[in-house]
Amino acid sequence: MKGWRPAALNQGWTYSDRIERSESGQMLTAVMASRYGHSSRDVWQSRIRTGELLLNGTCLQNDVPVGSKDVVQWRRPPWLEPAIPDRWSVVYDDGDVLVINKPSGLPVMPGGGFLQHTLSALLMETSRLAGSSQAPKPVHRLGRFTSGLQVCARRPQTRARLSRQFRPEGGCRKTYLAWAQPMAGLRADQPLVVTTDVVERSHPLLGWVWGPDPSDGEPLRRRLQARSELRLLRRCSQGDLVEVAISTGRPHQIRIHLAQLGSPLLGDPLYLPQQRINTAAVPGDGGYRLHAHTLVFENGLHLSCEAGSRFTPG
Repeated sequence: MKGWRPAALNQGWTYSDRIERSESGQMLTAVMASRYGHSSRDVWQSRIRTGELLLNGTCLQNDVPVGSKDVVQWRRPPWLEPAIPDRWSVVYDDGDVLVINKPSGLPVMPGGGFLQHTLSALLMETSRLAGSSQAPKPVHRLGRFTSGLQVCARRPQTRARLSRQFRPEGGCRKTYLAWAQPMAGLRADQPLVVTTDVVERSHPLLGWVWGPDPSDGEPLRRRLQARSELRLLRRCSQGDLVEVAISTGRPHQIRIHLAQLGSPLLGDPLYLPQQRINTAAVPGDGGYRLHAHTLVFENGLHLSCEAGSRFTPG
């Protein structure tokens, strides 16, 4: 399909983990299964048998107890990466800063099963083919299924400067468009400010995920302050089109704040009403509609891009 890169095997990858003091004395398979809920002890044992696990540089033959500061490496064999959209439009390019309209479905950085099918890898490939020695690299990270303004920069100094502006105290104002489940009490002439924390919650597949603050006393790991300002743009039978302005930019902040209000994004597979989290879904799963619409920087630079036709439900 034109504009899409088909699913393909990558070259594999080696992951490294350092054993914590609290894990010292445990069997390696128990530690890995505890850290990574997607694989049981039996699965990690089979990886030992196939020579995929190393401890302090030595290939293991059997499960062993581990000690504090031991280094575990998993030589993951090549795996099939899903198809991705590999075309985008350029919103701004001054030779250093590059801003694109990222399509929904394209991961920005490696993670969640993606290694080479990412925007960062595609930018490097495009620059190499063009004979450029400085490839643009992402300054921040939009979610895989979030479309819109993705900022990149070619010079490390520029990336560092822009990255500071994306921090909560950095001054960059970001506005998104979001299709949410109907929101009682939200009016076009009266913005709603949400300041509930984004918190780390347990998750059976990943160990933990960022989510809304539950009301049932569930144990939490960490919490981050977050602020979102919501304004109703349109109301229809499918749901509400909401403009969301944020300055804090916490992980999945908009998805979490809307779920906190009881009106998750339409089609969001992870964040559910009543501050619930779907234990069978992960943050990288798609189905929701969220678009990074405008960016305003400290120097007065104002950028915007419209959402595509697929953004509107129905």
